[in-house]
Amino acid sequence: MVLTGILTIGAWPDENRVGRTAALTDAAGRLYSAPSRRSPKSGHVKTGPSNPDPPADTSSSQRIVFMAAGEQSASSRLFLGLDLGGTGIKAGLVRDDTTVVAHTRVPTERERGPDHGVDQLVRAAQQVLETAGCTLSDVAAVGLATPGPMDIPAGRLLDPTNLPGWDEYPIRQRLADRLQRPTILQNDANAAAYGEYWAGSAREARSLVFYTLGTGLGGGIIIDDAIIEGAHSHGSECGHVVIEMDNGRYCNSGQYGTLEAYCSATALLRMFREAIDSGRSSTVTARLDDHTELSPLIIAEEAEAGDELASELIMEMARCLGTGITSAVHVIDPEIVLLGGAMTFGRHETALGRRFLERVAQEFQARTFPTLAREIRIDYASLGSDAGFIGAAGCARRALVSGTLPS
Repeated sequence: MVLTGILTIGAWPDENRVGRTAALTDAAGRLYSAPSRRSPKSGHVKTGPSNPDPPADTSSSQRIVFMAAGEQSASSRLFLGLDLGGTGIKAGLVRDDTTVVAHTRVPTERERGPDHGVDQLVRAAQQVLETAGCTLSDVAAVGLATPGPMDIPAGRLLDPTNLPGWDEYPIRQRLADRLQRPTILQNDANAAAYGEYWAGSAREARSLVFYTLGTGLGGGIIIDDAIIEGAHSHGSECGHVVIEMDNGRYCNSGQYGTLEAYCSATALLRMFREAIDSGRSSTVTARLDDHTELSPLIIAEEAEAGDELASELIMEMARCLGTGITSAVHVIDPEIVLLGGAMTFGRHETALGRRFLERVAQEFQARTFPTLAREIRIDYASLGSDAGFIGAAGCARRALVSGTLPS
């Protein structure tokens, strides 16, 4: 299935459909497409950097299964995953075996405040339950993924950048009070990482470092089913590793020289404008007018078409990302590193996506130990924009199984 139209970073695609696509897709469905989850495989995960062929069939019928409530076995538990973003909320009902029973999307309407945001979360939950023919009593636990910063044990948002005015808000308890179900809170990047670990490209691995490339650069680390949250709920912030100590580029976090300052949509746009201001030329500028603003999608399309500057900037992003991955790998030594998010340039389905991944791997291999260069696989994530709600549901399941659900 192809999602037509051009969407900008931060926009939510139309979710009135069955299937998964990344948050950015061009009119041909090429530059920012995300294929479906692959079928489970036996044995150990394949090691070593690889560029596998794209799945033979990424049609929507292969990606999500709607099931009537009566079709569920008595032992099949259901978990509700909610992924709260600055513009939209995605909700999904997910079974123990990772099958997505149904999903939906509603707007966040963040400007109306956090109490209204909880109203919207409840609305999304009700819609997905109605679609599945279930009730809240059928749900074993609820997982809520939100942007940070947050206090995960306390279930409280601190001062979330993407949700201005939602400071110090006890969102987990407010939602649990409304749904009357056990509810856990998780950072959205951590949830997406757990989604890939539980149901996506890392489902055969025991450890994962995950990067989500979008407006910023998020990260998640999973080791033996444990999410690295840290003592202050700020763990796994892979995008804020410093890669340039002197004269580093400015990051929207207020820091300088972070990986996010070089590897994000914000960074790409900033670097492109600086290059044009310095006298560089690009076919990108011919596409800009009063009705068309500069976007990562336009830069990616022109790079795919052969524009020198656009290609150069994207490959420089890949080089910096490979450097940042090296630091994370030297600390964690994971089985696999995955790249997800909206800005993955078509993944394996485009020449640009393949070149980007190859450049990341080249830089990593040049900077790491021989054993790690040989054994660690760097690849694209596979769940697309559904990773958040799937991972949130998986986190709820994990808390239930481990006996750590909040009372």
